[in-house]
Amino acid sequence: MQPYKKLYTYWFSVIIYDLEVEFTNKWIKSWKLKEQMDGAARSGKQNIAEGSDDMSVSLKVAINLTGIAKGSLEELTGDLEDFLRQRKLSKWDKNDPRVLAMRARSAQWVRTLSDLSCLDKEKEIEELLKTIELPEQDEEAANFLLTLCHQATLLLHRQVEALKLKHQKEGGLSEELYRKRKEYRGF
Repeated sequence: MQPYKKLYTYWFSVIIYDLEVEFTNKWIKSWKLKEQMDGAARSGKQNIAEGSDDMSVSLKVAINLTGIAKGSLEELTGDLEDFLRQRKLSKWDKNDPRVLAMRARSAQWVRTLSDLSCLDKEKEIEELLKTIELPEQDEEAANFLLTLCHQATLLLHRQVEALKLKHQKEGGLSEELYRKRKEYRGF
């Protein structure tokens, strides 16, 4: 199993992408906006995967791609906030009991998905993903996606900071290769 499938951020982005496509199919009429929102959600997921895979080659690239993933989900957040505002629907506060319940539920899904990915149980992962449903009402669905995006971007921020610290402590591939070259030459 690929290393990125052990990341909480990856599983948040998978859930976001799947539900966001359903959301835009149901409520977004503008083809251009639908494409932009779908692209932002997909970009979040794909850049997490690519950044994780590139980490062994370049920590700098991994930091950059993880930051792009965060930016993509921030873009989606803006579109969801626009959706609520333009339809005169409520954006729920992060301390709203409905949001707190969503946060707890989604955090549990993500922990379970990460645990299953560590055990390479792809069938169980697929079955769990099928149980995660978009709410039926537009206001609740948009707030649910917003909640997921906020959780994911917070974790991506922390992931970028951890990667920066790792780079600061260990250096990048160029520095590692230079150290090995010096060792080889006896310097």
